[in-house]
Amino acid sequence: MTKNQEISDRLPQPSPREQGYFEQKQSNHNELSPKRLREHYPSGVLGAVRFAFAKYSRRAETSPSPSSDSHSSNYNTQQLAKSTLSSPPPQQSRMYRSHKPGFSIGWQFWAVLVLLTSGGLGFVATALLLKLPSVPNCPKIFWPTASASMRLYCSQVAASKQTSKDLLEAIALVDTLPNNHPLRPEINRNIEEWSLDILNIGEQSFHAGDLEEAIKIARAIPEGVSAYKLVEDRIERWQTIWSKAEKLYSQAEYQLRQSNWNQAFREAVALTYVENKYWSSFKYDQLSDNIQIAQKESEKLDKAFNLSRSGSLENLLAAIAQAEQIPPKSYAYKEARDLIAKCGDKLIKIASQRLEERNGAGVLEIANKLPASLNRPQMRQDLMDLGLALSASESGTVWDLEEAIASVQKLDPNRPLYKSGQKLIDRWQREIQDIATLERARAFANTGLTTDLRTAIAEARQVPRNNPRYQEARTEIERWTYQVQTIEDKPYLERAIQLASYGGAPYLREAVREASRVGQGRALYQDAQSRIGQWNQNIQRIEDQPYLERANQLARSGSIPALQAAVQEASRIAPGRLLYQEAQARIKQWVNSIQRTEDQPYLNQARTLAYRGDLATAISTAARISSGRVLYPEAQRNIKIWQTELEGKRILQEAYRVSSAGTPEALKQAILVARQVPTSAQARSEVVTMVNRWSNQILAMAQDRSSFDLASAIAIAKMVPSGTRSYQQAQGQIQAWQDILKPPPVILEPQPRKNDQLLEVEL
Repeated sequence: MTKNQEISDRLPQPSPREQGYFEQKQSNHNELSPKRLREHYPSGVLGAVRFAFAKYSRRAETSPSPSSDSHSSNYNTQQLAKSTLSSPPPQQSRMYRSHKPGFSIGWQFWAVLVLLTSGGLGFVATALLLKLPSVPNCPKIFWPTASASMRLYCSQVAASKQTSKDLLEAIALVDTLPNNHPLRPEINRNIEEWSLDILNIGEQSFHAGDLEEAIKIARAIPEGVSAYKLVEDRIERWQTIWSKAEKLYSQAEYQLRQSNWNQAFREAVALTYVENKYWSSFKYDQLSDNIQIAQKESEKLDKAFNLSRSGSLENLLAAIAQAEQIPPKSYAYKEARDLIAKCGDKLIKIASQRLEERNGAGVLEIANKLPASLNRPQMRQDLMDLGLALSASESGTVWDLEEAIASVQKLDPNRPLYKSGQKLIDRWQREIQDIATLERARAFANTGLTTDLRTAIAEARQVPRNNPRYQEARTEIERWTYQVQTIEDKPYLERAIQLASYGGAPYLREAVREASRVGQGRALYQDAQSRIGQWNQNIQRIEDQPYLERANQLARSGSIPALQAAVQEASRIAPGRLLYQEAQARIKQWVNSIQRTEDQPYLNQARTLAYRGDLATAISTAARISSGRVLYPEAQRNIKIWQTELEGKRILQEAYRVSSAGTPEALKQAILVARQVPTSAQARSEVVTMVNRWSNQILAMAQDRSSFDLASAIAIAKMVPSGTRSYQQAQGQIQAWQDILKPPPVILEPQPRKNDQLLEVEL
């Protein structure tokens, strides 16, 4: 690129209006070629020069941006014009030279030379006059000496770029001119227009989402211009809209954090009504996407919460994995991190419980599965170390316990599980002491002697209750105590068994006394008590069997006195004795036989009376069998049947009495009364017969009445009850009589029309 090209590139590009002006001037310049000058200006070069000088002078006066080059060109043109005007015409030169003899050839030469010189000078002068002035290089102008038209031109060029910086530079460039300057009205008009352009640029920044830049642009407008009055109003409007949009967006974000999707969407929709493209379009779309993302992330978080509630290791790990899927930019990210932390605490709690339970494999399982997102590397390492130490100590040997202690002692005091490790060390140290104590006790107990066993028990009791091997010591103590008690009590039990083998009540009682010497809580106490119970039952059987046999022998005759004697004999067997239940069953059987023998005559007599029809006497006779007797339930069933029969007969007699009046109303009432007889009574069949008979009588009365009073006949027929044989016939008769009572339909004959009457008259 040449230097001239670089300069032209740095120059401000002319506006379309200026470009059109320059193109017109260039066109005019092209049109004024030498040939066209001769055609338009026949007076010669002098006329052309005069015309060009006048035209260029007018253009110089109206030019908005005169430069030093144009001044120089104007000066040269004027000098050229003056020299041309002051030179004599060519004709005069030729006349003057014609008087000199001997110069005919030289005269022609000089004449041609003068003409060529004059023409060349005129052509050069015309070309200089018609040459367009160069575009001013505004960035290189020295502004203190620049003219007002130059400032206005350069400010217009700068303003044409339509940036806030260039518009402000344009205003600053012309605003320094005094208020009484001739170009001031044009300058003020341009400043107002540029100020509004600056506000519009600020409006664009406002809609692009840069409120601070918009305010900065608006407040850069000079205070002197009239458009400055709009600045604060415009800024206040922007800030109000922006605050409203921020409030809506914040409310939507709050609803998102609360998982209120519908309310968050309502707030998002409200953004579309904000008078700002950034909030109503970009931020609305962003918020809508956030709502959809938040819904999906909330579902993941809900699933993680549900998994974390169970408290199991697998579900806690699954909950952490689910919560880790929530990205940091999510509204639920903090909640997810809190959940991960809580799940981590639960995992550590489970690990601590397994440490207390000395479950080394369980501790190692948690340590290996502890997620890296918990950011607890030291805790994980401590769990690994303690888990390995616990696994090593599970064998219970002194060597392994010492190895576990040495491993845990490597933990620094600033480690998370240092205290837990110290507890394990203390436990293992006490366990080593307990192992030594139990080994000494077992050495004493191996002899099997009572004294050595008691010494072993005393030695094992030195293991404190809170020591790791306490339960093991208690187990050994119980085993050795059982051995001691067995050695001491076994002779009593063996002697009792020997006595009981002889049989007979005296030997059995002696065996019971011997076995009772085994005290409660002793090793052989349960065995002794079981044998004592068996021997006591044998004693009771030997003592009570004679009573039961004599009672059976007495009851064989079957008489009431014999049965009563048998009952009395069996009652001698007291409650709680071995044969008591058998004796009571026999007693109940004999008592039932006695009661049946005593009460059966009353029941038979009552049935005979009922068969004869004397139900009242039968009921009173059966009632003599009192409650609790063997035949009482049977007697009560018969009494209930006979009472039902009496009630049915009473109701039927009442129906007969009512029907004796013979009126339709009395017959209808008799039917209603008769239907109250119980269905289980024998009189029920008679009730059916009488009801049908009385309903036939009612229908016959209605038919008799129909010969002279249909309305009354219908009323009587309606008294026939439903469910009787005459009911359907009565209903059909009622329908027939009602049809008879209905008046025949009135048939109106058509009245003749007036025209028909006239026609008849004419005929």
